[in-house]
Amino acid sequence: MSDLTPMTPEYAAWLTDLKARIHSAQQRAALAVNRELVLLYWQIGRDILERQGREGWGARVIDRLSRDLRGAFPEMKGFSPRNLKYMRAFAEAWPDIAFVQEVLAQLPWYHQIALLDKVVELKAGPFKPEHTGQLGFYLSAVDAQMKAEQDGPTIGLLLCKSKNKMVVEYALRDSTKPIGVAEYELTGALPEDLQTSLPSIEAIEQAMLGPED
Repeated sequence: MSDLTPMTPEYAAWLTDLKARIHSAQQRAALAVNRELVLLYWQIGRDILERQGREGWGARVIDRLSRDLRGAFPEMKGFSPRNLKYMRAFAEAWPDIAFVQEVLAQLPWYHQIALLDKVVELKAGPFKPEHTGQLGFYLSAVDAQMKAEQDGPTIGLLLCKSKNKMVVEYALRDSTKPIGVAEYELTGALPEDLQTSLPSIEAIEQAMLGPED
């Protein structure tokens, strides 16, 4: 160890810079892998939707597909019936591939599941007053069909690319539903406090394609 180059200030500064660049490259690679994973999920979900509609297949086709895909790719963990149903719901909830590519592909898959499980609405453009009516309809449907007696009212969150505060205020003034409106922002690099939310490349490879039953 005595033959190593001394830790001079110049070397320390260079090492710090290299570590920052390596970390940034790892982050970009993880984002790219995650993006391809989410787009694959969407494509599988879209195929299920289209073929069920065209061929008249019922829900049991998902069980058959799960068995066949797991047989063909035994090393992959994301082809359970439950996860395939999430893929179908994902494609049904957001049929616009451009929106999926621009916004949703930047989120890890377990965040997609959270959006599907929780009356969250994502809009690619600015807030419009008619969005509250659509979300209010979804809230009423969830309250009527899914809410237990002991549960409180379902809360709706509308995420838009931009919003005008006055328009939002007028749109919600007479609404009886608990609805919130917020802006989202796309960025090329994750904020430091959110970096741990994105799975590493290793985690994506090891748990390829999401949760099992």
